[in-house]
Amino acid sequence: MRILITSPVFPPDLGGPAVYVPSVARYLLERGHDVKVVAFCSEDEPKGHPFPIVAIPRGPLPVRYLKAFFAVLREAKGQDVVYVQEHLALLHVLAAKLRGVPVVIRMMVDGAWEISHRKGWIDGDNIVVFETKDYGFGVKLVRALQKLWWGWCERIISCSEFLRQIAIQRYGQHPDKVRLIHNAHHGPGPESVPVDSLQAKTDFGLDPEKRHVLTICRLMNWKRVDGIIRALAEGPEDVELLVAGDGDMLEPWTALSRELGIAHRVRFLGNVPHSRIPLLIRAADVFVLNSEYEGLSHTLLEVITLGTPAIATGVCGNPEVVEHGVNGLLVPPGDDQALRRAILQLLDDPSLRQRYAAAGIEKARRFTRAATFPLVEETLVQAAARRR
Repeated sequence: MRILITSPVFPPDLGGPAVYVPSVARYLLERGHDVKVVAFCSEDEPKGHPFPIVAIPRGPLPVRYLKAFFAVLREAKGQDVVYVQEHLALLHVLAAKLRGVPVVIRMMVDGAWEISHRKGWIDGDNIVVFETKDYGFGVKLVRALQKLWWGWCERIISCSEFLRQIAIQRYGQHPDKVRLIHNAHHGPGPESVPVDSLQAKTDFGLDPEKRHVLTICRLMNWKRVDGIIRALAEGPEDVELLVAGDGDMLEPWTALSRELGIAHRVRFLGNVPHSRIPLLIRAADVFVLNSEYEGLSHTLLEVITLGTPAIATGVCGNPEVVEHGVNGLLVPPGDDQALRRAILQLLDDPSLRQRYAAAGIEKARRFTRAATFPLVEETLVQAAARRR
């Protein structure tokens, strides 16, 4: 089977699709399929991958999507199925439709919410509130367009039950069309990072006498790293925040740490190489995912797999990974004081951290490639069979 995969982000950039796409592409290659990737890339010619990559370079977003449309239109010729990762997928799906190639789309977000949030059309409403309300013309338009391109797809893969229900209840997709396939951990297991936290701190150039809170994310507004900064502003001086990732909010959040007088305790690390992420996770005493939205976080899966205790907001797909009081803690989104209490609770209780870490490793066994990738392959084969 010939498969074309599209991705909105690709290594060395960070983000869920940058982890998922190379991993699932390798799996499909190993299964004997022919795989090609069209991806937005910061590198003109990404190296080190066993499949060809058509790179769409950086530039203004409308230009990038127009280039991607023509790339998919060109590369979809002769393919059996196109596997789309985009949440702004109109042009990708349209290109495949014009070629007469069936599309499977992977739902990682309600794209209408993300667009509306970025445009400021919804007064900052989070995705849960967004699904319960109607808004103005702009929101109605993007909702209608998303329903249109989902309608053009053969199947929709949802990475969490939370998102699956949005597709069914808000957008009227048939339950049989929307298949739940959880994300999977794509990196090494805990045994492959053979150092303890103190040694990992030293190897990463961190002060082993300090306690470290880590977050890894694209620096977008809804990731709410500012909430973590505020939560730690009143915290002990020996607690440092490590922020791995890059994005639009780097400068505002750097400025916030200065305004609160804790710039010396907040380290923005930029895009840490993927090969170094497991060591960084091991170095952290606590991991925090403070986002207003997550489909099902790849990073959160990696964190619990590697045995670092996690705190996450109790929204969207997060409770499907972190069970409050079992393998981590959940806090309400936007509640900086609750987040501060949760962070200090874990930092001050080593035995609780160990218990959550062990439970997290056990929970992570449900989110493996061996468990999920065969379901993806099965869905792609079913979609391709429709064309034949």
